[in-house]
Amino acid sequence: MGNDNQVTMFSRLRSDVQCILDRDPAARSRWEVLTCYPGLHAVLLHRLAHGCWNMGLKWLGRFISHLSRWFTGIEIHPGAKIGERVFFDHAMGVVVGETAEIGDGCTIYQGVTLGGTSLYKGTKRHPTLGKNVVVSAGAKVLGGFEVGDNAKIGSNAVVIKPVPAGATAVGIPARIIPSKAGESADVSGAQPKFSAYGITQEDDPVSQALRGLIDNASTQEHQIALLWQAIEKLSVDQAKPDCVPSDAARQEHFEAARINQLLD
Repeated sequence: MGNDNQVTMFSRLRSDVQCILDRDPAARSRWEVLTCYPGLHAVLLHRLAHGCWNMGLKWLGRFISHLSRWFTGIEIHPGAKIGERVFFDHAMGVVVGETAEIGDGCTIYQGVTLGGTSLYKGTKRHPTLGKNVVVSAGAKVLGGFEVGDNAKIGSNAVVIKPVPAGATAVGIPARIIPSKAGESADVSGAQPKFSAYGITQEDDPVSQALRGLIDNASTQEHQIALLWQAIEKLSVDQAKPDCVPSDAARQEHFEAARINQLLD
């Protein structure tokens, strides 16, 4: 049994190291990750603290988490549940609350808070992150709701409601950009690709709304110009050129492409 536990422990450690090598281009070797990555150290110390917490050694669990906070700058309550291959990238100032749950493959950047809005003990006060969620720098996820698999939280977003699987949440308070065909906005194949800092090509709902209005205005001007041209032609055919006002909008002047460039 002891040997099985050791195999499991080292296998999980190898998985933790490999996930960092896969997601951080600055990581050059396993030795560098083992010795110089506070996110990995925070996860390892949390497992020890969480084990103590579950065995009823509450003070010892809190003390280990306190030491981890002092050494790594990452504060994880020993009661929080963290899955496998979770990467705290940089992660200085991250706070993870007692009832928070972080699924497998999640990436959390610096300044993130997984916090609660309720003061009632014994309740689910903190968020649950699904698998492969990216929470970008400075984001605050507040409340006992779920963030679906493969979702992305933009930098400095304040999320106070559930986020569907594959969706992106940005802004204060966060607005939800739905996924495309049940997948994240930047998925190019069968497997979702990792997005550093949760950056996607279409992560701003305000700019999307403005682009829609611009396209609609451009289409309307085009239709109006065609109508005036048809009226002018009809008037000429009927030898009544005075029927067309001199200031009729026969030409299009709305520069949709130039205005769209301002939103890029």
